[in-house]
Amino acid sequence: MNGEVSPEQAERIITMLTEGAAIENVNTPLALRLIPLAEELENPDLVTRLLDHAEKSAEDDIESGWVKFETLRLNNSSVDDFVELAATVEKLEAGKPLAAAVLHHVGLMYLGGEQFNECTVFTTRSMRIREQLDDQAGLVYSLAVLEACEKRQNQHDSALVHGTRRLEILSQLDDQEGLMESMADVAHTQATMGNFDAAIDLYNQSLELSNTLEDVSGQFVARWGLADISEIQGDYQTAMLHLSDCLHAFIAFGLPAPTPIRERLDALTKLENPQEEE
Repeated sequence: MNGEVSPEQAERIITMLTEGAAIENVNTPLALRLIPLAEELENPDLVTRLLDHAEKSAEDDIESGWVKFETLRLNNSSVDDFVELAATVEKLEAGKPLAAAVLHHVGLMYLGGEQFNECTVFTTRSMRIREQLDDQAGLVYSLAVLEACEKRQNQHDSALVHGTRRLEILSQLDDQEGLMESMADVAHTQATMGNFDAAIDLYNQSLELSNTLEDVSGQFVARWGLADISEIQGDYQTAMLHLSDCLHAFIAFGLPAPTPIRERLDALTKLENPQEEE
């Protein structure tokens, strides 16, 4: 939670950079980085202005390619349009990072449409380019998509391979937030495969990181997973403890607790009480 920019701060920053003639000092890369911020502020006019400025300010084919990529994304263009862009920019000198990004986006589009073979093909192609570039951070994203793709097809062995490699890279990068998320993902795969001891260990490591980072969503995922395993093993009291801790974490952060936590606690209470009466 540390380091986040409030909507008010974001609006002040973007106004300072784009108001009046100030936008003329904004180059294409910065204009493109400001677009997601303008989207979060729900300012479509500013998004359009930034995109137009980015296009006019592009200094070479690579910058023009990034503008084209963002334009296609904002227009919800077809997969074929993205594939065509990737093929074009990959031929350019220094165009591989952009090609990898576009191919990754194509993989995500296919994943969203549950076209898993196509997702694997394009994400793997993006990953190979990132391996050539030694783009470790990019590889993490590729592996996350491949891991999710395999999970949705119940190919848990393959998902575990991708997830484990993702964990190794994140450890090398010392990416604490990424490790927290990836540990929970691999823990879920291990639990699905029946490897409960490994899953519990990973969930606990993820929980420890989420506590350090004060990330309540990370705490929720880890504790929910630990509760799942406890419930599967018939240990309803431990499951209830994990869910109660989760509930208290939301309260401590002053956030409304997700309804499923309370509903599941009620359901477990009903399961536990008859056992206590026997």
